[in-house]
Amino acid sequence: MNIIIAGVIVLVLVTGISFFVSRRIARPMVGIARSIERIRSGDLSEHLDVSSNDEIGRVAKAVNELVDKLKADIAQLEKLERVRSEFLGNVSHELRTPIFAIQGFLETLLNGAVNDPKVNRSFLEKAQSNAQRLNALLTDLINISQIESGEMRMSFRYFRVNEFLESTAKDFYPAAQQYGVSLKLELATDKAAEAYGDRERMHQVMANLVENAMRYNKKGGDVTISSTMEDGGVAISVSDTGVGIPAEHLPRIFERFYRVDKDRSREVGGTGLGLAIVKHIIEAHDSDVKVESEVGRGTTFRFVLRKG
Repeated sequence: MNIIIAGVIVLVLVTGISFFVSRRIARPMVGIARSIERIRSGDLSEHLDVSSNDEIGRVAKAVNELVDKLKADIAQLEKLERVRSEFLGNVSHELRTPIFAIQGFLETLLNGAVNDPKVNRSFLEKAQSNAQRLNALLTDLINISQIESGEMRMSFRYFRVNEFLESTAKDFYPAAQQYGVSLKLELATDKAAEAYGDRERMHQVMANLVENAMRYNKKGGDVTISSTMEDGGVAISVSDTGVGIPAEHLPRIFERFYRVDKDRSREVGGTGLGLAIVKHIIEAHDSDVKVESEVGRGTTFRFVLRKG
């Protein structure tokens, strides 16, 4: 008899404990399942309460972490889509401008202006200028696409710094005369000093920086190419005495198609991609571009290459 009573008591206890444990486990699991279903339906505002450190608490925490990561990924995708849309819009606008200009000049010439010596040469020169601008834009678009897709291959070698900068300056002396500025060299590196990098791509960097320095300068202004030795590297800079860049624009000047002064930028030429290309190439050399500017006094771009 005692055995039967004891058995009944044990059975009741086991049943009670089982019921309590099952409710303790089942209730939060049902809640988690419902929350997951809402998340699956697209409600990413759903957040599970983590009230314990046991397995159920860890499951709830893991679900919250997955939702947070999903929200971050979606935000990143939305940002990329905005960048893509903005980029396509900018490309379309930048291509349309010279194409329409060329079309307009040629239509005017075909409609009779070709026989008017007062305007025919001027219109042809303007059409040619816009064609050159279009070619420069397409070249920069190809370059930025190759860089960002990883298709642009770098060929790193040691090269003589002074010889490289002297050659760069020589290439731009005629353009400096056209812009009415003085192009100077201030080389504090000795003739044997070497830097490690892709010389062809570094010439592209210097071309963009020097052209900008000339475009946004003033008549009679200076453009100075400098080099100095630093611990572990060779510092190269391009300075101008031009219009300068307002401080609020400095954080964004390396963005594609970002223009401080849209009207002036289109007036003096340029594709809006030059500084973005400079940034990518310098970063591929494990360095970065520093910029200092003061409105009305000029701008200096500076980067450091590993020395030989």
